[in-house]
Amino acid sequence: MGAVTPDDPRDHDDPEDRPDVRPNDRPNDRPNDRPGEGPDDRAAGTDIARQVRVVLVDDHPIWRSGVRADLGELFHVVGEASDADEAVEVITRTKPDLVVCDLHMPNGGGIKVARTCGEQTRIVMLTVSEAERDLLDAVAAGAVGYLVKSTPPDELRTALWRAANGEPVFSPALAALVLGEFRRMSKSATGANPLTEREREVLQYVARGHTYREIGEELFISTKTVENHVRNILGKLHLNRKQELIRYALDHGIE
Repeated sequence: MGAVTPDDPRDHDDPEDRPDVRPNDRPNDRPNDRPGEGPDDRAAGTDIARQVRVVLVDDHPIWRSGVRADLGELFHVVGEASDADEAVEVITRTKPDLVVCDLHMPNGGGIKVARTCGEQTRIVMLTVSEAERDLLDAVAAGAVGYLVKSTPPDELRTALWRAANGEPVFSPALAALVLGEFRRMSKSATGANPLTEREREVLQYVARGHTYREIGEELFISTKTVENHVRNILGKLHLNRKQELIRYALDHGIE
Protein backbone atom coordinates (compact mmCIF):
# COMPACT_ATOMS: atom_id res chain seq x y z
CA MET A 1 0.00 0.00 0.00
CA GLY A 2 1.40 3.40 -0.93
CA ALA A 3 1.99 6.26 1.44
CA VAL A 4 -1.08 8.35 2.21
CA THR A 5 -0.41 12.05 1.89
CA PRO A 6 -2.05 14.60 4.22
CA ASP A 7 -4.34 15.78 1.36
CA ASP A 8 -5.45 12.29 0.37
CA PRO A 9 -9.21 11.85 0.95
CA ARG A 10 -8.50 8.47 2.49
CA ASP A 11 -7.17 10.33 5.49
CA HIS A 12 -10.77 11.21 6.34
CA ASP A 13 -12.15 7.68 6.26
CA ASP A 14 -11.27 7.20 9.92
CA PRO A 15 -12.83 9.67 12.42
CA GLU A 16 -9.55 9.75 14.33
CA ASP A 17 -7.78 10.99 11.19
CA ARG A 18 -10.02 14.03 10.73
CA PRO A 19 -8.13 17.31 11.02
CA ASP A 20 -10.60 18.69 13.57
CA VAL A 21 -9.58 15.99 16.07
CA ARG A 22 -6.59 17.15 18.09
CA PRO A 23 -3.93 14.72 19.41
CA ASN A 24 -4.98 15.41 22.99
CA ASP A 25 -8.51 14.24 22.15
CA ARG A 26 -7.19 10.70 21.62
CA PRO A 27 -6.03 9.43 25.03
CA ASN A 28 -6.01 5.84 23.82
CA ASP A 29 -4.44 6.45 20.42
CA ARG A 30 -2.10 3.62 19.43
CA PRO A 31 1.03 4.13 17.32
CA ASN A 32 -0.55 2.33 14.37
CA ASP A 33 -4.31 2.74 14.02
CA ARG A 34 -4.61 1.00 10.66
CA PRO A 35 -4.19 -2.81 10.91
CA GLY A 36 -1.49 -4.18 8.66
CA GLU A 37 0.09 -0.81 7.99
CA GLY A 38 3.79 -0.61 8.67
CA PRO A 39 6.22 2.27 9.16
CA ASP A 40 7.00 2.54 5.45
CA ASP A 41 3.29 2.98 4.65
CA ARG A 42 2.84 6.12 6.75
CA ALA A 43 2.86 9.69 5.49
CA ALA A 44 6.11 11.60 5.63
CA GLY A 45 4.47 14.35 7.69
CA THR A 46 3.77 12.20 10.75
CA ASP A 47 3.18 14.35 13.83
CA ILE A 48 4.59 13.57 17.24
CA ALA A 49 1.22 12.31 18.56
CA ARG A 50 1.51 9.32 16.22
CA GLN A 51 5.16 8.50 16.89
CA VAL A 52 6.13 5.49 18.96
CA ARG A 53 7.69 6.72 22.20
CA VAL A 54 10.86 4.72 22.81
CA VAL A 55 13.43 4.26 25.57
CA LEU A 56 16.83 2.96 24.42
CA VAL A 57 18.84 0.89 26.88
CA ASP A 58 22.44 -0.11 26.14
CA ASP A 59 25.70 0.35 28.01
CA HIS A 60 27.43 1.63 24.87
CA PRO A 61 26.49 5.27 24.04
CA ILE A 62 27.75 4.91 20.47
CA TRP A 63 25.40 2.00 19.90
CA ARG A 64 22.45 3.95 21.30
CA SER A 65 23.28 6.80 18.93
CA GLY A 66 23.36 4.41 15.99
CA VAL A 67 19.99 2.87 16.86
CA ARG A 68 18.47 6.33 17.40
CA ALA A 69 19.60 7.33 13.91
CA ASP A 70 18.25 4.11 12.39
CA LEU A 71 14.80 4.46 13.95
CA GLY A 72 13.69 7.34 11.76
CA GLU A 73 10.89 9.84 12.19
CA LEU A 74 8.15 7.41 13.23
CA PHE A 75 9.90 6.76 16.55
CA HIS A 76 10.52 9.38 19.23
CA VAL A 77 13.26 8.59 21.76
CA VAL A 78 12.01 9.88 25.12
CA GLY A 79 14.83 8.49 27.26
CA GLU A 80 18.05 6.51 27.36
CA ALA A 81 19.82 4.39 29.95
CA SER A 82 23.13 2.56 30.26
CA ASP A 83 22.29 -0.09 32.86
CA ALA A 84 19.31 -1.94 34.29
CA ASP A 85 18.73 0.26 37.34
CA GLU A 86 18.84 3.45 35.31
CA ALA A 87 16.52 1.87 32.74
CA VAL A 88 13.88 1.03 35.35
CA GLU A 89 13.95 4.63 36.59
CA VAL A 90 13.70 6.12 33.07
CA ILE A 91 10.90 3.74 32.03
CA THR A 92 8.91 4.47 35.18
CA ARG A 93 9.30 8.20 34.65
CA THR A 94 8.69 8.44 30.88
CA LYS A 95 6.12 5.62 30.42
CA PRO A 96 7.21 4.77 26.84
CA ASP A 97 5.29 2.70 24.28
CA LEU A 98 8.34 0.55 23.67
CA VAL A 99 11.73 -0.25 25.22
CA VAL A 100 14.63 -1.39 23.03
CA CYS A 101 17.03 -3.05 25.42
CA ASP A 102 20.40 -4.78 25.32
CA LEU A 103 20.58 -8.12 27.09
CA HIS A 104 23.98 -8.06 28.80
CA MET A 105 24.50 -4.87 30.83
CA PRO A 106 25.53 -3.92 34.38
CA ASN A 107 23.18 -4.29 37.37
CA GLY A 108 21.08 -7.17 36.09
CA GLY A 109 20.96 -6.52 32.36
CA GLY A 110 17.94 -6.77 30.11
CA ILE A 111 16.47 -9.65 32.08
CA LYS A 112 16.05 -7.42 35.12
CA VAL A 113 14.50 -4.68 32.98
CA ALA A 114 12.00 -7.10 31.43
CA ARG A 115 11.14 -8.70 34.75
CA THR A 116 10.64 -5.32 36.43
CA CYS A 117 8.93 -3.37 33.65
CA GLY A 118 7.40 -6.01 31.39
CA GLU A 119 3.93 -5.32 32.75
CA GLN A 120 4.27 -1.56 32.17
CA THR A 121 5.40 -1.49 28.55
CA ARG A 122 6.53 -3.64 25.64
CA ILE A 123 10.18 -4.66 25.80
CA VAL A 124 12.23 -5.90 22.86
CA MET A 125 15.73 -7.24 23.37
CA LEU A 126 18.28 -6.06 20.80
CA THR A 127 21.41 -8.09 21.38
CA VAL A 128 24.38 -9.82 19.77
CA SER A 129 23.49 -13.08 21.50
CA GLU A 130 21.81 -15.87 19.57
CA ALA A 131 22.14 -18.31 22.43
CA GLU A 132 19.07 -20.40 23.14
CA ARG A 133 19.26 -19.84 26.89
CA ASP A 134 19.36 -16.06 26.47
CA LEU A 135 16.33 -16.07 24.17
CA LEU A 136 14.26 -18.31 26.42
CA ASP A 137 15.22 -16.43 29.59
CA ALA A 138 14.28 -13.10 27.96
CA VAL A 139 10.85 -14.40 26.96
CA ALA A 140 10.36 -15.89 30.41
CA ALA A 141 11.23 -12.54 31.99
CA GLY A 142 8.53 -10.78 29.97
CA ALA A 143 10.14 -9.56 26.72
CA VAL A 144 7.77 -9.44 23.72
CA GLY A 145 10.57 -9.56 21.18
CA TYR A 146 14.15 -10.67 20.65
CA LEU A 147 16.18 -9.29 17.74
CA VAL A 148 19.87 -9.51 16.91
CA LYS A 149 21.95 -6.37 16.43
CA SER A 150 22.86 -7.43 12.89
CA THR A 151 19.23 -6.84 11.82
CA PRO A 152 19.21 -4.38 8.86
CA PRO A 153 17.77 -0.92 9.72
CA ASP A 154 14.64 -1.28 7.57
CA GLU A 155 13.84 -4.68 9.09
CA LEU A 156 14.53 -3.31 12.56
CA ARG A 157 12.11 -0.41 12.08
CA THR A 158 9.40 -2.76 10.81
CA ALA A 159 9.88 -5.22 13.66
CA LEU A 160 9.83 -2.50 16.33
CA TRP A 161 6.74 -0.92 14.78
CA ARG A 162 5.01 -4.31 14.95
CA ALA A 163 6.13 -4.79 18.55
CA ALA A 164 4.78 -1.36 19.52
CA ASN A 165 1.42 -2.46 18.14
CA GLY A 166 1.30 -5.60 20.27
CA GLU A 167 2.86 -8.17 17.95
CA PRO A 168 5.53 -10.48 19.40
CA VAL A 169 8.64 -10.28 17.23
CA PHE A 170 11.87 -12.18 17.05
CA SER A 171 14.45 -12.98 14.39
CA PRO A 172 13.25 -15.87 12.19
CA ALA A 173 16.34 -17.94 12.94
CA LEU A 174 15.56 -17.72 16.65
CA ALA A 175 12.03 -19.05 16.11
CA ALA A 176 13.63 -22.43 15.48
CA LEU A 177 15.05 -22.31 19.02
CA VAL A 178 11.57 -21.74 20.42
CA LEU A 179 10.29 -24.70 18.40
CA GLY A 180 13.16 -26.82 19.72
CA GLU A 181 12.32 -25.84 23.29
CA PHE A 182 8.76 -27.05 22.86
CA ARG A 183 9.98 -30.31 21.37
CA ARG A 184 12.13 -30.75 24.46
CA MET A 185 9.17 -29.88 26.67
CA SER A 186 6.98 -32.46 24.93
CA LYS A 187 9.52 -35.19 25.73
CA SER A 188 9.82 -34.27 29.39
CA ALA A 189 7.45 -34.88 32.24
CA THR A 190 7.24 -31.26 33.33
CA GLY A 191 3.48 -30.95 33.01
CA ALA A 192 3.95 -27.93 30.74
CA ASN A 193 1.23 -27.02 28.27
CA PRO A 194 2.10 -28.55 24.86
CA LEU A 195 1.61 -26.70 21.61
CA THR A 196 -1.56 -27.32 19.66
CA GLU A 197 -1.22 -28.56 16.11
CA ARG A 198 -2.10 -25.09 14.78
CA GLU A 199 0.44 -23.39 17.08
CA ARG A 200 3.10 -25.79 15.85
CA GLU A 201 2.23 -24.97 12.24
CA VAL A 202 2.38 -21.23 12.90
CA LEU A 203 5.74 -21.47 14.67
CA GLN A 204 7.22 -23.53 11.85
CA TYR A 205 6.25 -20.84 9.35
CA VAL A 206 7.71 -18.13 11.60
CA ALA A 207 10.94 -20.13 11.81
CA ARG A 208 11.10 -20.14 7.99
CA GLY A 209 10.96 -16.35 7.93
CA HIS A 210 7.36 -15.83 6.81
CA THR A 211 5.52 -12.68 7.88
CA TYR A 212 2.32 -12.99 9.90
CA ARG A 213 0.32 -11.91 6.86
CA GLU A 214 1.92 -14.62 4.70
CA ILE A 215 1.26 -17.22 7.38
CA GLY A 216 -2.39 -16.18 7.56
CA GLU A 217 -2.77 -16.51 3.80
CA GLU A 218 -1.10 -19.92 3.81
CA LEU A 219 -3.25 -21.27 6.66
CA PHE A 220 -6.44 -19.41 5.66
CA ILE A 221 -6.65 -17.51 8.93
CA SER A 222 -6.49 -13.80 9.72
CA THR A 223 -3.27 -11.99 10.58
CA LYS A 224 -4.75 -11.22 13.99
CA THR A 225 -5.30 -14.94 14.61
CA VAL A 226 -1.66 -15.61 13.72
CA GLU A 227 -0.60 -12.93 16.23
CA ASN A 228 -2.78 -14.54 18.89
CA HIS A 229 -1.21 -17.96 18.23
CA VAL A 230 2.30 -16.53 18.61
CA ARG A 231 1.25 -14.74 21.79
CA ASN A 232 -0.13 -18.02 23.18
CA ILE A 233 3.08 -19.84 22.22
CA LEU A 234 5.24 -17.33 24.08
CA GLY A 235 2.83 -17.40 27.01
CA LYS A 236 3.23 -21.16 27.33
CA LEU A 237 7.00 -20.88 27.10
CA HIS A 238 6.98 -18.11 29.70
CA LEU A 239 5.03 -20.33 32.09
CA ASN A 240 7.29 -23.30 31.49
CA ARG A 241 10.48 -21.37 32.20
CA LYS A 242 9.07 -20.03 35.46
CA GLN A 243 8.09 -23.56 36.49
CA GLU A 244 11.60 -24.77 35.73
CA LEU A 245 13.19 -21.97 37.77
CA ILE A 246 10.96 -22.72 40.75
CA ARG A 247 11.70 -26.45 40.46
CA TYR A 248 15.46 -25.78 40.28
CA ALA A 249 15.30 -23.58 43.37
CA LEU A 250 13.40 -26.22 45.34
CA ASP A 251 15.65 -29.04 44.18
CA HIS A 252 18.75 -27.10 45.25
CA GLY A 253 17.40 -25.72 48.51
CA ILE A 254 17.18 -22.13 47.24
CA GLU A 255 14.30 -20.33 48.92
